[in-house]
Amino acid sequence: QGLKDANGRPIEEEWMEFDMDRQGFSQEYQQLLDKIRRRTAVVGVIGLGYVGLPLASTFHSAGYFTIGFDADLEVISALERGQSYLEHLPNSTELFQQLSDSEKFHATSDMSRLKQVDAILICVPTPLGENFEPDLRYIESCGRSIAAARRAGQLVVLESTTYPGTTREKLLPWILEGGCESSLGRDVFLAFSPEREDPGNKIHQMASIPKLVGGLDLPSSNLASALYESSFKQVIRVRSAEVAEAAKIVENVYRSVNIALVNELKMVLNKMNIDIWEVLDAAQTKPFGFHRFDPGPGWGGHCIPVDPFYLAWKARSVGVKSTFILRAGEINTQMPSYVVQHVQMALNDDKKPLNGSKILLLGIAYKANIGDTRESPAFVIWKLLEESKASVSYYDPLVPKIKGHLSSQFQFLKGRTGIPDDELPGELATSDCVVVITPHSFFKQQDAVGGRQCIIQPALQTYNGPVVDTRNWVPASWGLKVYKA
Repeated sequence: QGLKDANGRPIEEEWMEFDMDRQGFSQEYQQLLDKIRRRTAVVGVIGLGYVGLPLASTFHSAGYFTIGFDADLEVISALERGQSYLEHLPNSTELFQQLSDSEKFHATSDMSRLKQVDAILICVPTPLGENFEPDLRYIESCGRSIAAARRAGQLVVLESTTYPGTTREKLLPWILEGGCESSLGRDVFLAFSPEREDPGNKIHQMASIPKLVGGLDLPSSNLASALYESSFKQVIRVRSAEVAEAAKIVENVYRSVNIALVNELKMVLNKMNIDIWEVLDAAQTKPFGFHRFDPGPGWGGHCIPVDPFYLAWKARSVGVKSTFILRAGEINTQMPSYVVQHVQMALNDDKKPLNGSKILLLGIAYKANIGDTRESPAFVIWKLLEESKASVSYYDPLVPKIKGHLSSQFQFLKGRTGIPDDELPGELATSDCVVVITPHSFFKQQDAVGGRQCIIQPALQTYNGPVVDTRNWVPASWGLKVYKA
């Protein structure tokens, strides 16, 4: 469904070189484009988490008056106080204080204030339902809130990862329902621009990551591109929202499939008594034709465990079975069970049963150096261990307490707290097995940013039990009984 002009006519290939000032665009379009160019447009970001808050900060830094919307009152309160809740962000303390002190940034839970906004950017979760179907309730809630507060001349951009067709088939009807009569491309504009945030990445910051933009029509694409070009180093325009939606899904399916491949290779090579990490080190010496992915305890985060199933669901709706994608999902979801099998094996070698043993998990975030636990494999491992009657504790200074949204199967973890630094040696002394799940950088060295001291290495020197290492993290020089999983 390629780009169309305001009258619904298809845009030919030569129109890929867009003329933003072409005659025939509506007055609302011209007024909003002028605001964007003069940076007098008000930017609103719905959802102030790992994606939305850095996005709001990016537009604020570019000179726009920015309003952040979030249903979580604790988030709003933290922003008003200038208290960081995203410690992984570079200079997060200064960033939050800067937003708090600025007269050009407001944080609110009042969705009626969307009427004040010229460009609305949606950055809300897109989880899976109980049967691995897309759960669009947060996008729907945003769409209906926009519909209730909508006025002529607003641009709406969806950034949340979703299946191709969501922006056109779902979000557009939700935005247009009720209220004043509107026409896409004349007085309401809608586009998709996928977030590409990588929490904890110190090299690729948001504004430096190329931004894909695909509109539902030519005016929407023009306005969205103009907005992002004012704040991002590179904007790449594609012919439709569906292309942009599919591009983001493909990026994550690519990672999912390759992670599944290396996880399967790990299990195969383990049976041959071959170290997968040594094999990968050797394979990586080839200067072409090989891109390294490392195995782990399972997938985690807000994208990779979810997005492949969004595409598989959409594929079924058009009569295609995505066998390869689904098989990768099966392999990745079975990895926590593989880890628990190695815990049981390690305990057996120590002549101990899993039932009644004390297990200490090192790191429960879904990736290193952040405090995000969404879809973390640690939770699945924890659940499997407790179902086997083991006693489980964890050490992760970036996750002092388990909170936030948890699916029904993990509600038993809500409110659990981690082992404090000063109690770690004692906890290790009484643990029957240690499982390395997410080793943060400061687990081995001092974290220069957070000022955290490395206490795990000296504490482990007095530990005599087995260590199940899912990340090839424990060096042989430490002299520990390591079981690689």
